[in-house]
Amino acid sequence: MSIGPEGRGGMIRRWGFTLAGALALSACVGGVEPPPRPGNVRPPRPSGELPVRQPTPATPLPPVPQIATPGATTAATTGIARGPDITSLPMTRDGAAQALAAFRTSCPSLVRRADVSGLTTGADWQPACAAAATTAPGDAAAFFSRWFETAQVGDGRAYATGYYIPEIAGSPTYREGYAPIYARPDDLIDVDLGLFSDALKGKSVRGRVDGTKLVPYYDRTAIEQGVLQGRARILGYAVDPVEFFFLQVQGSGLVRMPDGRELRIGYDSQNGRDYTGIGALMRKRGLLGPNQLSMQGIVQWLHDNPEQGRAIMRENKSFVFFRVLDGAPVGALGLPVVGGATVAADPRFIPLGAPVFLSMDRTDATGLWVAQDTGGAIKGANRFDTFWGIGNEARAIAGGMSARGTAFLLLPVGTIDRVQRGVGNAGPSPSRR
Repeated sequence: MSIGPEGRGGMIRRWGFTLAGALALSACVGGVEPPPRPGNVRPPRPSGELPVRQPTPATPLPPVPQIATPGATTAATTGIARGPDITSLPMTRDGAAQALAAFRTSCPSLVRRADVSGLTTGADWQPACAAAATTAPGDAAAFFSRWFETAQVGDGRAYATGYYIPEIAGSPTYREGYAPIYARPDDLIDVDLGLFSDALKGKSVRGRVDGTKLVPYYDRTAIEQGVLQGRARILGYAVDPVEFFFLQVQGSGLVRMPDGRELRIGYDSQNGRDYTGIGALMRKRGLLGPNQLSMQGIVQWLHDNPEQGRAIMRENKSFVFFRVLDGAPVGALGLPVVGGATVAADPRFIPLGAPVFLSMDRTDATGLWVAQDTGGAIKGANRFDTFWGIGNEARAIAGGMSARGTAFLLLPVGTIDRVQRGVGNAGPSPSRR
């Protein structure tokens, strides 16, 4: 089951879209009207909703024998092993071409970003990036074969979920049972703890000031009960609180108004509370049958059991705040992302912008991806989240995505020998020929 970016612990994902009239729309609904208490009227189901896409089984390539270092925090410390030759991977022509385009887009970041995985430097990527700029789509497979080698990070055993950009029904005005879509509250504070102690570098918290103390920000229950009145602007209203809950899980979405206008919203901030995956709670409590383990199955159960469902959703204390977006969809690199080509990964183990080949137990997840996004719960080596785009087709695939297999990271030729020698990340990687 896909758990989405917010389900991964608050993914800081910033989607953008071509936005016709949404800025004007957000100004029209920018008040602080108290949020409604959810009613018992069942909202309409999403238009054109498709059933969960049933996977076509596939046999993953076996991982290379490799002992991972327990407790390792980066790819360099957990260890890498040389994987199979790229020419032996079941790479499709179209998949390679799509990955080449995504890699080319990522190159400016690859050559200038610090690689926290400990595997590469910007200089390592320069030869491949220069070649990518002049490689035709039809030559994509040969490009990857020439400029890259495969590396297995740790034991290579991969798990992949899926995410997408949802479309939900909305309204510029309040009606009973609608859920407010809040902008970032005025009193929400981000604190960089590293400014106070070197031991806390890289750590941060969110909260609010109460007198002379910084305290946790309001949780989901308090927000749904109206505590943000006067504290946060309302961008619009979601007709279905359940669908809006899952839009928060995905981190962005399209809110379609009754007159056809589209409000495109993306993650702006989060209340700082820990995320709790309700799917795991529901499975543990025996609330879901064997055919309800997808996102769609969970949504159906929540609709069928509104009171109990509301209580379960409130056990996830995390709440996402949004902003109106413009431009093309972008991921954690601030670069455009593409359905079927972009994957979210943990940058401590996969350099952001690097290609990754996933050999999984279902064909739709198998192929060449490019790590262009991150997620709060996408943690550790070989944990991935595949992006499928926008709309009902993407929802049908991502909502039931749960794939296991083997992951092979594509690194510039020469990187593996250097890392295994313990030389460190210095100098560009040579071409194979």
